[in-house]
Amino acid sequence: MLSKHRGEFLLILGAFFFSLSGIVVTVVMKHLPALRLAEVRSVSAVVILGTYVLLTRPEIIKVQKSEIPRLALYGVVGFAFVNFGYLLGIERGVPLGLVLIIEFTASIWIALWIKLVRKGHVSNEMWLAVILSLTGLILVAKVWQGFKFDLIGITAATLCAFCLAAYFLMSERIGKKREPIATLIFGMGFASAFWLIVLPPWTFPFEVFSTQMDLGGIAKGTMLPGWLLIGAAAIFGTVVPYMLVLSGMKYLSASTSSVIGMLEPVIAGAFAWIWFAQSWDAIQLAGAAIVLVGIYLADRAKTAAS
Repeated sequence: MLSKHRGEFLLILGAFFFSLSGIVVTVVMKHLPALRLAEVRSVSAVVILGTYVLLTRPEIIKVQKSEIPRLALYGVVGFAFVNFGYLLGIERGVPLGLVLIIEFTASIWIALWIKLVRKGHVSNEMWLAVILSLTGLILVAKVWQGFKFDLIGITAATLCAFCLAAYFLMSERIGKKREPIATLIFGMGFASAFWLIVLPPWTFPFEVFSTQMDLGGIAKGTMLPGWLLIGAAAIFGTVVPYMLVLSGMKYLSASTSSVIGMLEPVIAGAFAWIWFAQSWDAIQLAGAAIVLVGIYLADRAKTAAS
């Protein structure tokens, strides 16, 4: 029971850091293309964690040749494609709220995978939890406002959902044999290789590191250099939350972890409320409450693969 609560705490803390970093990411994306930001976050995470592990415990990242294809698939699909689909959806003009709703349908695909492919058991309580959580997110995001249909954008967001489902399922399997830091190094390492091929480093706009960026919101007028904010996005928006999520998943199932992950847009909305004065109305508050109920039910539900 203690290990279960530890997993819950780590996942919630991970959602907190992902959400908090959204403020920094919002600022940086005004000066750096979204896909470039995804690239620099991946590469930075590998450099930071890889250096630490090589100097302390290099044995934990030893790998057999037979493992490489699976780890490469994990990195490209679970890390690079998730970010690619999410950011492309936003860049195509699909409302952020709708992108998030589509992304977190990952919980449905995970449950269906366990039920139909693994021939496992998915309780009615878990199905109810998924439905409630998605309904709550729809209310929080109020996706019916400012809706813009873009086929490429919607397709990208759907790709993100499938890849996020794969991320949780593959993390669950890989995490049973490897420590979270090693899992993250492999994931980010192959994701970085993907980004460096798609977006060659010699075309990177390095001047962004010396650009002064306005924090906006309640700190409007406060200017900080790009290297500091990009570094914060890499450490506190990538390394820290991913480590927390992967550590928490060692104690929980992929389906439960994915539903708890739905806290992220709710917490992000709360930070936007505080930082950018984006107030919530009664519908959004009700939606947040429904998400919390859904997460509570998912945490209680029994979902197992045979």
